[in-house]
Formats: sequence, C-alpha cells, structure tokens
Amino acid sequence: MRTSTGSMTMLFLAAFYIAAASADEGSGYATAPWVATFSVDLDGKPGGPQETFSVRVHPEWAPEGAKRFEDIVKSGILKDARFFRVVPQFMAQFGIPGTPKVAAEWEAKTIPDDEVTQSNTRGRVTFATAGPNTRTTQMFINFGDNSFLDKQGFAPFAEVLDDGMKVVDRIQQKYREEPNQGSIQSKGNTYLETNFPDLSFVSSLMSGPAVQKVGAATNSALRSQAL
Repeated sequence: MRTSTGSMTMLFLAAFYIAAASADEGSGYATAPWVATFSVDLDGKPGGPQETFSVRVHPEWAPEGAKRFEDIVKSGILKDARFFRVVPQFMAQFGIPGTPKVAAEWEAKTIPDDEVTQSNTRGRVTFATAGPNTRTTQMFINFGDNSFLDKQGFAPFAEVLDDGMKVVDRIQQKYREEPNQGSIQSKGNTYLETNFPDLSFVSSLMSGPAVQKVGAATNSALRSQAL
C-alpha cells in the first residue's frame, strides 16, 4: 500500500507526541498540587505523644523542589530526622537524615535551582541552599514574613495547611543554632541525641492528609498513603 508524504509526516508527528507523553508520565512525578503529612515528636522522646501537620506541595511554584520533596517522601529518609536549627520568629530547619551513610548519599544529590515565584511568608516551606544549584534535602518552615530571602534565591515549594502552624510553633526552640551541621552529617542522630536530647523530630512523613479520628475509630477514607 502506498502512503503519501503528508500521511507519513502526520504518522511521525503522532508517534512523537505519544512517545513524549509516555516519557512525561513515566517520570512518575506529580504535576498538580498534593498533600503530605508530618507526624512529629515534639518533646524529643521516642514513643511520646505525636502531633501532625500537613503541607500542600505546589509543583507549579518550584518544580525541582517539589520533585525532590516527592523523592524524600517516597524514600522515607526523614524518619527520626531532627529539627536541628530552630530560630524563634525566623524558621525551623530540618532535613538531614539521621544515619550518616544515608545523609552522605543524599548530600551528593544536588538539584538545579528553581525560579522564585512565591514569597517566604509564614507557613511556606523552602529548601535550604548554600549557593547556586546546591539544594539537597535540607529545608525549613518560615515562622514569619521572611520575604527578604526571596531575592537570595530561596524558592518556596509548599505551604503548611489549616492550623498546622500551631504544631510547627511548638517545635523545640531552646537549642536554636547550637547543633553543628558538620557533626550531624558525620555522626547523625548519635551526636544529636547525646548533646541535644530534647530536639523535636519527624516520626513519619506520608503523602495524604492527616488521619482523622472519630471516637476510637479512624476514618480510613482519610488515612495517609505512602507515595
């Protein structure tokens, strides 16, 4: 059967767009806003009372940052990670895995910068950076209006939802900037538990809204699901 040049061109273009769409879907990253929930041990004592807060991740704000956060949620690397730098009226910083080997692996996985499209206002979540294209897993939650960070390249990728900042505001602040980040990287939670035993920490991080309890039962329709 003979096929005209025009028909061949149309078939080629159709195949090209189908392949491109498949590659985009194959990336596996969310392109629409989605919710993740932190469970936090505020008093730093394993097995203690848990508090939760949820964040809405916005891929349209900072695509690279949103993808990295999705990687973090899927990998589970922030279980037991401490909020190691908490400055009142400024921010709560966290994101170094508690196991040195894991921390070293992820420290090497830098991501490209995002354009800053949103401001660092109260409740916005932003990756820390040490310069151009150096973001890894460290991030912080803004306690107040830190819009002065916008011009320094700090691109928010998520926002704390509803009354979640009531939990964030209770993250342990007494150590402020005392923990040494180099020691955290090399010695992990052993260093932090010995020297700063009351640091609040992430007990779990899951995709989905917080579990809602109705009496003694749990509403399974709202149960968090791992990505």
